[in-house]
Amino acid sequence: MRATTLSVGFIPLVDAAPLIVAQEMGFAAEEGIALDLKRAPSWSSVRDMLSFGQVEAAHMLSPVPVATALGLGGSGAKLSSVAVLSMNGNVIGVSNALAARLRDEGHDFAFNDAQAAGRALIGAVKGRLRIGVPFPFSMHAELLYYWLSALGLPAPQSVDIRTVPPPLMADAMATGEIDAFCVGEPWGSKAVDEGVGELLLPGSAIWSAAPEKVLAVRSDWAEQETALMGRLIRAVWRAGRWLGSPDSRTLASELLSRPDYLDLPSEMLERALSGQIIIAPTGETRRVEGFLEFFNGAATFPWRSQAEWIGTQLAARTGLERTQARTVARGVFRSDLYRQALAQTSADLPGASSKLEGALSAPTPVASGAGHLILTRNQFFDGRVFDPSGE
Repeated sequence: MRATTLSVGFIPLVDAAPLIVAQEMGFAAEEGIALDLKRAPSWSSVRDMLSFGQVEAAHMLSPVPVATALGLGGSGAKLSSVAVLSMNGNVIGVSNALAARLRDEGHDFAFNDAQAAGRALIGAVKGRLRIGVPFPFSMHAELLYYWLSALGLPAPQSVDIRTVPPPLMADAMATGEIDAFCVGEPWGSKAVDEGVGELLLPGSAIWSAAPEKVLAVRSDWAEQETALMGRLIRAVWRAGRWLGSPDSRTLASELLSRPDYLDLPSEMLERALSGQIIIAPTGETRRVEGFLEFFNGAATFPWRSQAEWIGTQLAARTGLERTQARTVARGVFRSDLYRQALAQTSADLPGASSKLEGALSAPTPVASGAGHLILTRNQFFDGRVFDPSGE
């Protein structure tokens, strides 16, 4: 039987791995599909490619489908998040000049304490902090706003947030356009390797279980092509399961390094996959558990509560009514379609589709279909818990 080809947009980031692996390792072929992966230069390009039908699916920032549903960021087709592709994987970096001030003032760059790093950053900034993020509606932006505001620097009001495509982040820092950035790997490591900055913190230190990228499709396509979409979800789920094994890292980094995908040295890409992050041009390295997760702890499950957290954050900074925003957001993460696609597989699906976000201080067993599911630690750096019920 001839495979059905699906065109899929992506940005050259390590967390595009589930799509690349699904095609290159044959998981897509097992489902009778082929993925025509189309690399895009920016997140606005990926969004528009999907919205206007140039691709059937996309590697997408988790807040974008929620923002679209809330009427933010311009018009476009309604989008659905049918799976989470990855948790975490971002880094916050600072310019060499800012890093030097931080070190002079005693910051140790421990890379695991968001309170200490944030307070040191706020204290070291001269004037208004200019931070690059890949897109206005992104987990990068939401993590920064949450982090800085919690530490007394109201964001976005008191910071200058600038949109910079991920591959250009190091260049923006080198030319002095930004003082800091929050970006997905490997583009933070590229800034370090090029000697233009140092890494201050992983995004996982702010929220240890943040849904970073999603598998997004147009909502009308999801309803019309349910069987085909199920094949895509299963292929990507199997790729994520393969990536969840430490034994996959070397081969995965080699696949990602190919010219059609990230076109960067595999050694740089393997840092994100292993959590061994070089934070400074001097070679200082930090080990980060859970730096980037593709499978373990139900990482790919599109929790309705994750969407509601995103919706609440977007509403708070754009003036939308929060309860209504939460309601709209929860309909974007399609846990029902995910469950339907994986019902006949070995996937151990959680018994609920919503949970308290930020409530788990350690890996925790939860009710699931097979009774073996353990969720990863899920905490915000300031100890807050998000209750999707609003209570």
